[in-house]
Amino acid sequence: MIQDRFAEDPGDRARVFGVVVLVIVGILALRLVQLQILDASEYTGESRSNAVRELRITPARGTITDRNGRLIVDNEPAYTVLIAPRYFDESRAGLLARLLEIPDSVVTRKLAEARRWSPYRPSPAFRSVPFDAISRLLEHRDRLPGVTYEWEQKRRYVAPFRAAHVLGYVREIPPSMLERRQEEGYRAGDLIGLAGVERGYESQLRGRMGSAFRLVNVHGQEVEAFKRGAEDIPPISGRDIMLTIDYETQALAESLFVGKRGAAVAIDPQTGEILALVSKPDFDPDVMSRPISRELWNWFQSSADKPQFNRATQSLLSPGSTWKPFMALMALQEGAISPTSTVTCNGGHPIGRGAFLKCMHVHGTISVHSAIQQSCNTFFFEMMTRVDVETFSRYAHTFGFGEKAPLEGLEQDTGLIPDSSYFLKRNPRGWNVGVPISLGVGQGDMGVTPLQLARYVGAIGNGRWIHAPHVVKALRDPDSGQMVRPDLPEPVAMPFDYRNVAIVKNAMKAVMEEGTGRSLQIPGIPSGGKTGTAQNPRGKDDSVFIMFAPYDNPRIALGVIVENAGFGATAAGPIASLMAEKYLTGTLTPESRARMARVMQVTSTGVAVFTEVEE
Repeated sequence: MIQDRFAEDPGDRARVFGVVVLVIVGILALRLVQLQILDASEYTGESRSNAVRELRITPARGTITDRNGRLIVDNEPAYTVLIAPRYFDESRAGLLARLLEIPDSVVTRKLAEARRWSPYRPSPAFRSVPFDAISRLLEHRDRLPGVTYEWEQKRRYVAPFRAAHVLGYVREIPPSMLERRQEEGYRAGDLIGLAGVERGYESQLRGRMGSAFRLVNVHGQEVEAFKRGAEDIPPISGRDIMLTIDYETQALAESLFVGKRGAAVAIDPQTGEILALVSKPDFDPDVMSRPISRELWNWFQSSADKPQFNRATQSLLSPGSTWKPFMALMALQEGAISPTSTVTCNGGHPIGRGAFLKCMHVHGTISVHSAIQQSCNTFFFEMMTRVDVETFSRYAHTFGFGEKAPLEGLEQDTGLIPDSSYFLKRNPRGWNVGVPISLGVGQGDMGVTPLQLARYVGAIGNGRWIHAPHVVKALRDPDSGQMVRPDLPEPVAMPFDYRNVAIVKNAMKAVMEEGTGRSLQIPGIPSGGKTGTAQNPRGKDDSVFIMFAPYDNPRIALGVIVENAGFGATAAGPIASLMAEKYLTGTLTPESRARMARVMQVTSTGVAVFTEVEE
């Protein structure tokens, strides 16, 4: 009947067909709106990835200088080969490998990594490619579609020292890290700081990537600028960093540690600025920043030398007798002794059941001043019996022991400062005063780092404040040139009466003038110090030394440990004294240079040879 009706009324039939056409056009229009407006970003992105190539423009990474503006690290040009997997003929992998003089398997692996990132976008695959290899690629470019190259920058190390554990290094971002940092704009093949200041200040040093968009044909070849460059984004250079490190002091310190194991840290006692930081053995940042073989990388990770281990901030070693000024301060502040109190030393301290902890000499009746000067073990064993371990732990933490410093990117360990819960865990049936007594002379269940020692002796030197150690002095904005200071914690007042600090400082001055440090005095510059010899379960005793100078208004404080090198005055002491003299005077006297020659003598096992005084 409907058919009959349409046959009878052609106008009705035309209206129905009109409605059908309008519905179809409406559906198509809605779909067009969805594609071009609602989902424009999604589909535009897909089409552009096929037809438009983004050339990333790497900004200049910020330079690094010492505290006086002397250049340590800048950049130099380098060539990087990129692969766009969609356009690359995999049968030409062997050709590419021969031109680059690398194994075929490396090309295959890099191609797979690039494909996982993006089939269409060129991914950095081979860095630091020599110019002659680039020339060979250009000769065969018609046979290698999808292979391009670009000029970028690599780190250039210009100083005569490494400062490896301060600077760190820059490498290609690892896949595991890339997954976490894609939202920050990182892509496969990008460079990133992986240790030290390079890591801690990565966002400041890196700057902002730029982009240049180019139209490409079906063969992946660039045709012209997309939209005449209207969407190109210029890069923004990274900030330059001025370190607190002193160029000459750092260079001298590293030369003094050749062939030795250990670390040295020098700080400004008035600010906490780190003037030098050395950890040996170490690594060459330039080597770590270049492509290296898997075998070499595995060696870095597994070597007994542990070159990446920062002994200045991670090694947990006993402080030995350098701990005695701390014990004296704590005992004076807690009223366990007075400035005139004495203890009788008969060559050691009894700990019950016939056991006896030895002193190096029989000192007789001795006061706190003489106990520090002569390094009497008996006196400080006795101090540990008069102060409980909770008090011991509380005072140690005020100096920063048992805690990490706010250092930028440097690996650290808190160290070990025991308290009653620690000893109860180790001795669940209970413990008596004989258990922690060795803490009084910096031995037993405790561990500190050279950085912590430098911070502690710096606080004693300035007499009032405990500053946060730091290695960055300022950052320079690339546009304005303005210098920006990093945010640091406020200094903390020492919890000691200044009269007690003065007693300890005066005794440390006596160590340098009449005691075990008398051979270490800087010519014409009074100082305070303390030598130490610490037991090392892995061989010969460690040599330890702390020092501040000048005495009245100190500008440098040092903590030095040389592993398996014996007495503090014969290994660590000379290193600290020479570093302090160089920093304070800018040079070394002939006598000091002769002492430096002795310091630099080493045996075939890498242990320094010395013949001076004990401790």
